[in-house]
Amino acid sequence: MSGNGTNTGDDPLQTAVWRLRSRACWADAAALLPSDTATYSLQRAGLMVERCLYTERGWEEAEDALRTAEAQARTDEERGAAACERGQLAYAATLHGVRDRADEARAALGRAAALIPPGAPGRALLDFRRGLLAENLTRSPQAARAAYRRAHAAATAHADPLLLSFTWRHLAGLALREGELSEARHGFAESLRIREELGYLVGTAPALASLADAESEPEASRLREEAGRLFRLLGGVPTWLARQLTPPAPGAATA
Repeated sequence: MSGNGTNTGDDPLQTAVWRLRSRACWADAAALLPSDTATYSLQRAGLMVERCLYTERGWEEAEDALRTAEAQARTDEERGAAACERGQLAYAATLHGVRDRADEARAALGRAAALIPPGAPGRALLDFRRGLLAENLTRSPQAARAAYRRAHAAATAHADPLLLSFTWRHLAGLALREGELSEARHGFAESLRIREELGYLVGTAPALASLADAESEPEASRLREEAGRLFRLLGGVPTWLARQLTPPAPGAATA
């Protein structure tokens, strides 16, 4: 799924899907999509995979949606997009400790890279996901940074603001780990700005929390409080944000 958060041509269907997706209603958004084309099946699979990443549930529904998308894919780019979603689902399952599917994730993203030509719009999302794999599973920050930068440049070229919000945030996260506070603040602030402009509510709380990690007090606490408010508003989604919003105990070491 391109996930650019915009609605080319003011398509009423895509507007409705975006509004539901941005409010963590992935299943409702997926239910609006027809099932008769590869394009819609790929979009539905992307929605269900994203739900798994944010909520740690819905794995079987995502697998079903992916199988349908894979069966309907006819062109190399469609097959590549389906492989990209397959890799993301395997990555999410590994990241959340559901099951170790790291090898499957690497293989699927590699297959996607062979099918999606350089310069195609889907390549930006693929590069970003290869960066996630490198950062969080392979533990290779240099490879992750290179992949995020490729994704960032491609998202800029293809005017994909939502993906830009992700590349800004993850590049900023790497900068923060290296102690580059000014670079980290800038990247996190850009990510937050884009998500607020797009109305990407489910991604705004993580962006606030990330910026808080790069700020000093009292601004850091204010940002975390705002993130917590949005987190509770969405019923505790994304689930993994709860750990980031919990302040460290007095005197505790921080990673």
